[in-house]
Amino acid sequence: MIELDEFPVLVDPVMVAAFEGWNDAGESASGAIAHLRAVWDAQPLADLDSEEYYDYQVNRPIISLDDSGVRSLTWPSTRVFIARVPLFPRDLVLVQGIEPNMKWQQFVREILGLAAELDVSTVITLGALLSDIPHTRPVPVTGTSSDAALRADLDLEPSTYEGPTGIVGVIQDACTRFGISAISLWAAVPHYVAQPPCPKATLALVRRIEDILDVPVPLGDLVEESRAWEVGVDELAAEDEEVADYVKQLEEARDAVDLPEASGEAIAREFERYLRRRGTQS
Repeated sequence: MIELDEFPVLVDPVMVAAFEGWNDAGESASGAIAHLRAVWDAQPLADLDSEEYYDYQVNRPIISLDDSGVRSLTWPSTRVFIARVPLFPRDLVLVQGIEPNMKWQQFVREILGLAAELDVSTVITLGALLSDIPHTRPVPVTGTSSDAALRADLDLEPSTYEGPTGIVGVIQDACTRFGISAISLWAAVPHYVAQPPCPKATLALVRRIEDILDVPVPLGDLVEESRAWEVGVDELAAEDEEVADYVKQLEEARDAVDLPEASGEAIAREFERYLRRRGTQS
């Protein structure tokens, strides 16, 4: 259980969570949380007890060496961080972990119990899935919510998914049952380049978070890493005629679906991001 001597006083906090594993194609969602932690200098708040939730034969502890040769052991866990974002009137609670192997309902009660203690008003979960999209086109990010007001305000959709779910789906369901405003953002990763990392999908999630929170997020090296990733996949595809033909088919199918209106919306969103970033630099 999470035990804190004193809970910090936060300003209208939003919780953003992602978990490695089934919900995290290309490590894109967990990569987005890691990026937010780094650019906003998030400070550790709490760890969930790994003994309760992880099978160490599935998620093994990791031994590492620092620059001086000192060995350390890191256990699989879920960790909670606090980020106080410059020029943003709300604090962020960042949850980064691994999908648990057991006791999912207890795990979710801990996460949402901490959210209640911190007076979190909205929970945003991040995920990524493998899909038949071309790596040469913008990564689609689907945003859903069961909250009708959020859907109207943020141009989200109701979720229509049916089938097996991961811990992200369980958290979303629990938020709905307990009356907590919740948003789920999912990036699509090209299935033919499933090997992590996928910085282009991570970048797409970060930009969608910008839109949802209406706050500029420093992108750091993500843009250049995304370009390098795409160039690398281009080179691999060029070496295999079947793969190149398949990518071309995916491009044609994608271009047939993307209407001019959608392209206009994308340009408008990008211009809004530009204005936000320019405002933080003036």
